[in-house]
Amino acid sequence: MTTAPTAQPTLICRDVWKIFGREPAQAYAALHAGTADAGRYADHVVAVRGVSFSVRRGETFVVMGLSGSGKSTLVRCLSRLAEPTHGEVQIDGRDILTMGEAELRELRRHTVSMVFQHFGLFPHRRVIDNVAYGLEVRGIGRRERQEQAERMIDLVGLTGWGNHLPRQLSGGMQQRVGLARALAVNPAILLFDEPFSALDPLIRREMQDELLRLQSSLRKTSIFITHDFAEALRLGDRIAIMRHGQLVQVGTPEELVLRPHNDYVRAFVKDAPRARVLTAGAIMIPCTASPAGPDGPTVALATKLEEAMPVVAAYDGPVAVVDEAHMTRGHLDRALVLHALCDGSQA
Repeated sequence: MTTAPTAQPTLICRDVWKIFGREPAQAYAALHAGTADAGRYADHVVAVRGVSFSVRRGETFVVMGLSGSGKSTLVRCLSRLAEPTHGEVQIDGRDILTMGEAELRELRRHTVSMVFQHFGLFPHRRVIDNVAYGLEVRGIGRRERQEQAERMIDLVGLTGWGNHLPRQLSGGMQQRVGLARALAVNPAILLFDEPFSALDPLIRREMQDELLRLQSSLRKTSIFITHDFAEALRLGDRIAIMRHGQLVQVGTPEELVLRPHNDYVRAFVKDAPRARVLTAGAIMIPCTASPAGPDGPTVALATKLEEAMPVVAAYDGPVAVVDEAHMTRGHLDRALVLHALCDGSQA
C-alpha cells in the first residue's frame, strides 16, 4: 500500500463512454435513451460505458479487469489518447474534453505522463536522451534536461546506464527507463497501462517494489491498470474492478475482500492473501473509546492480521485494538481472526 492520499480529488471522471464505430455519437444517443434505434448500431463496440470515479491527490487508484474489460481504453481516455464519445474528465477542475489541441499538448507535457506496457523507447536514442525526451519537447536546454534526466536515472536505480542504448538493457531496466522518462517532467498525474505485465515474475515484483518506494517519497497521483489482482492489492489505495466497460465495484482492498458486491468480485478476491490484506481495525468488534489499560497485549488499528495473529494466539482473552492516542477502539479474539481468514466476506 502507498502513502495515505489527501482528501482532495485531483481527477474526476463523470459518465465517460467510449464507443468504436462509424457513428459513435449517434450510437451513444440511442443506447443512452434505450430506444429501438440502438439495434442499428450493433456493429459498434462499447469499450467504456458510463464510468464515473474520482482520484484523490497522492492516491494510487488501480483499475483492474480481464482482457477486453475496457480498462486500457479507459486510461487512454483520461489524457485523450483515445477520444471519449461522451462524458467529462476533470483534472484540477478543468474538463480536458473541452480543451483545444494546444491546451491538450500543454497538459500532456506538464501535468500528465504515461508509462506504457511495451516501454515505447526510441531504439536509436541513448537512455539519457530517452529520459530527457519530454523535457526536449518542452524546449528545455540540453544541459538542463540532461542534468534532470541523470537525476531520474539515479532515482530509478539505473546509475551508470545513461549512455547505453535500450537494446543493451533487460526488460526490467527498459521499464525503469520508461518510468524515469515519465517522472522527468515532474507530472502531477501518472498513468500506468499494465506496465509490468510483460516482465518475468521476479522482475515484476522488483518493479512493484520500486514503484512503492518512489510513491512513498514522491506521492504522485497515479492511475494504474492491471489484470493481476495480487498486483492491485499490493499497489492500490483503492481498486476499481471493471467488466464489460463498466465499474463493478470500487473500494479499498479490505472492502473488496470483506464486502464483495457480487459473484464476479467474489471470484476475484477468493484467493486473496487475507492475512496480508485485512487489518485488525477491519475485523475487530468495536467498543466505546477508552484509554487502553496498562496490562494485556494490544495491536494497532492498521496492524495486518499476519502480524496480529501471533499476539492473539498467545493470549487467552480478547486483545485490545488501539488508535494512535492509545485509546481502545475494539477487541480481537481467535474466533474473529479465524473467521476472517477462512471466510469473513459479506455479500
